Amino acid sequence: MTDEADPETSAKPHKLPTAPCSVVWSRGHAYVLETGLARSRWVGCDDRGRPQELTNAELQSRGWTLTRAS
Repeated sequence: MTDEADPETSAKPHKLPTAPCSVVWSRGHAYVLETGLARSRWVGCDDRGRPQELTNAELQSRGWTLTRAS
């Protein structure tokens, strides 16, 4: 075991992932990147369990991480 921090969890990423089916966390909820013919969107659920779609810009403004906050 080393004393080095995991770069994926210690450094805040600046750009959202672009690979289909990527997962990010925002406000305690997971969002999955779905790509289609017309556009890409981040799909997840809101606090009441209702489906929610977010654009890249919306997700950036809300804040996001690659790992779930504990």
